[in-house]
Amino acid sequence: MAKPQTLRCAIYTRKSSEEGLDQAFNSLHAQREACEAYIKSQHHEGWRLIKTLYDDGGFSGGSMERPALKSLLGDIDNGLIDVVLVYKVDRLTRSLTDFARIVECFDSHVVSFVSVTQSFNTTSSMGRLTLNVLLSFAQFEREVTGERIRDKIAASKAKGMWMGGRPPLGYDVRDRKLVLNEEEAAKVRLIFQRYLDVGSVTSLAQTLKLDGIHGKRWVTQKGKTCGGSVLSRGALYGLLRNRIYLGEIVHKGEVYPGEHGALLDHDLWDQVQTMLESHRRRYASGVRENACLLTGLLFDDNGNPMSPTHAVKKDGTRYRYYVSQALLTGNKSEAGSLPRISASAIEGLVVRQLAEHLPPSPNKSELQKVGRSLVCSEVTRIDIAKDRVMIHLADQVIRVPVCLKTRGGATLLVTPQGTHQNQVLRVDPKLVRALARAWRWRRALEQGNAHSIMELANQAGHTERYITRLLRLAYLAPDIIDAILEGSQPFDLTLGKLRATEIPLDWHHQRQVFGVTTSP
Repeated sequence: MAKPQTLRCAIYTRKSSEEGLDQAFNSLHAQREACEAYIKSQHHEGWRLIKTLYDDGGFSGGSMERPALKSLLGDIDNGLIDVVLVYKVDRLTRSLTDFARIVECFDSHVVSFVSVTQSFNTTSSMGRLTLNVLLSFAQFEREVTGERIRDKIAASKAKGMWMGGRPPLGYDVRDRKLVLNEEEAAKVRLIFQRYLDVGSVTSLAQTLKLDGIHGKRWVTQKGKTCGGSVLSRGALYGLLRNRIYLGEIVHKGEVYPGEHGALLDHDLWDQVQTMLESHRRRYASGVRENACLLTGLLFDDNGNPMSPTHAVKKDGTRYRYYVSQALLTGNKSEAGSLPRISASAIEGLVVRQLAEHLPPSPNKSELQKVGRSLVCSEVTRIDIAKDRVMIHLADQVIRVPVCLKTRGGATLLVTPQGTHQNQVLRVDPKLVRALARAWRWRRALEQGNAHSIMELANQAGHTERYITRLLRLAYLAPDIIDAILEGSQPFDLTLGKLRATEIPLDWHHQRQVFGVTTSP
């Protein structure tokens, strides 16, 4: 009779809480003992227990962030395991989503999964169905338990009970209740009074640091010492707004009388809150002054408001956009014909149109300065679509026909004619870099740092053909170069066009070829 194939068996055990893990025989041991007995019963099938322990004590089954589970999956990836055994399926996970990921890992490495108290095997369709049903109930049980805990916390806080967490400065915790610590309470009162004196949280933090007043230091149930660090601005804001010091408990915006005693009187509390609110409004006003220009005014052609957002590239460059709320909330089908637009493109177009239609018309240097006041004082609403921008004023509507073009990787709004007067200034970084490189090579030739195109090509690491084509940019007319640097060149004047076009030596002829109408 042929000897059965050896199957390497791993046992995974888990317990959600750490309670009882210090006992000589705990839940993890019981789970492992049951699994070992099952493996012995399958000894004739070639099942052999591996020595590695995969025990997660004190870890929830609702998360994959468990050290032993990660170790188990890593060994499976390395081909060290053939069978995984658990006492019950919810020991492995209580989440259907996580379970799908785990089973996918098992299947891809031809690893069987066995629950010793719920006989099934995931290699069969019936076993998989049974497992999914059991796991559905495990997840349901976890969600119901979570709801019960949340309800219990809400009911307890409504009775004024403190439900744990980091103890606040000024109180100690005894029998799970807050008890006034007079020495720390004096520090809290000093912090509130000192804030009224200095009038700034930043100054308050610096003053407390110099005085050696630190945050709450406490010892956990495991004997670990925590806290006692310098009070940062964020910590001070939280402390100054903490209603626990009034003898109250807050839960989801609702305030309840607490079981603990008040540390502050209402007069001092009210004075501090008034000053904090005054500073908040002043700060918020400053933020609005520097916020995106069209916030609250811009809508797509389906009536959805367009909100400012931004993206940061790997090089740290920040790009601003306005995006339709329909797109942000995942309702792409309800967004307008232009659900996303460059912030600088639409802001520049609006400011330029206002400057042209509303006297006095500012010159270019003043345009950015007066742009915000023009928009805030005159515009009531802006509607944007692929082919038009409607700027609503108190007594008129400015209709601007537009089309979308791409230059230098950026989307621009231009009139169908593409004239400089109606397009948004936007520098083409590729073109500017090429222009700078061309001038650097020209100077190298003129100053004798390179004596030929061939030598220049060897120094720069490019072909002679590439050097020759790009070098011609250094001989453009000065006004064409100025237009490129400020982003006001004709829309179709791109690096590709310049490289593909024979550039005339005559500057007047250059302006005609490239459509630049500025005076020389």
